[in-house]
Amino acid sequence: MILVTGGTGLVGAHLLFHLLSENKRVKAIYRSEESLLETISIFKHYSDEANSLYQRITWIKADITDVPSLEIAFKGITQVYHAAAMISFNPAAWSALKKTNFEGTANIVNLCLAHKVEKLCYVSSIAAVGRGTHQAVVTEENDWLESETSVYALSKHLAEMEVWRGSQEGLKVVIVNPGVILGPGNWNQGSLKFFAKTAKGIQRYFPGGTGFVAVKDVASAMYMLMESEVYNERFITISENMSFKNLLVQISNSFGLDAPSKQIPMWQMEIGWRLDWFSHYFLRTKRRLTRDTVNSLKTQRMYSSEKIEKTIGFEFSDLQKCIASSCAYFKSRYPEAFK
Repeated sequence: MILVTGGTGLVGAHLLFHLLSENKRVKAIYRSEESLLETISIFKHYSDEANSLYQRITWIKADITDVPSLEIAFKGITQVYHAAAMISFNPAAWSALKKTNFEGTANIVNLCLAHKVEKLCYVSSIAAVGRGTHQAVVTEENDWLESETSVYALSKHLAEMEVWRGSQEGLKVVIVNPGVILGPGNWNQGSLKFFAKTAKGIQRYFPGGTGFVAVKDVASAMYMLMESEVYNERFITISENMSFKNLLVQISNSFGLDAPSKQIPMWQMEIGWRLDWFSHYFLRTKRRLTRDTVNSLKTQRMYSSEKIEKTIGFEFSDLQKCIASSCAYFKSRYPEAFK
């Protein structure tokens, strides 16, 4: 039987649908009944048999930071897909990020070893891949440097170190490093906020860019790697390197809105994160823009998925079609935002 952590998150929900479509027996971890609604929403988007597929999941209420609850979930498990994570770029959230992403992953690895799990797939991020020199294409072999690294990236890097520790102790592992993930889901969370903010109408765009990938491709890549003979390897999972302007233009066009036409000046971004820092520390407001976020938004990062394409013959889907279909989903799910 397969165990999926983060089964109510963006990647986890799509992964569950993929596994069930392959007739796999699945357990999944959840933390609240309300979060289960996200998973069933994704299932209904893809299938008229959503309810019957959903009923095949054995749900276990647990938390990756709580070992006793995880012990129950691991009974009879042969494979683990670890997709649970916390996403935040706020330095003030470091303790929570470390506990969830680093310590939580250590718990998963330890239980995989204790229960003699055959293979573990960990969902990391391109944030945990060494950036390399400016303008150079990033690969899995880039050296990791902590300078100008976000707290989120550091937490994912430390989590990867725990996965590699497990591999040294005999656990077969694979790691995927997706870029910014796009697809149907809750647009108030994570990378899907691009859609929510664009739906309100935006005139300006950030100067940089990064690697993007459809969530269905991430789930498919994870499944193919786990079913293959490949282990103790990591794979960048990017379907397209794209500027933020291009992304926002495509989303705007799909929503039938005017596309942004002005680039946000660098000096405004630099002043912006400093004002945000001042407001947070002296007025106790919530962080919205950090120095690390600005650094990532002002630079065009290029990533290579050549390794996964050659290793398992993986073919990425058309990202433009993913963006268009995702916009149709959001217009249906959040009709009040388009009135």
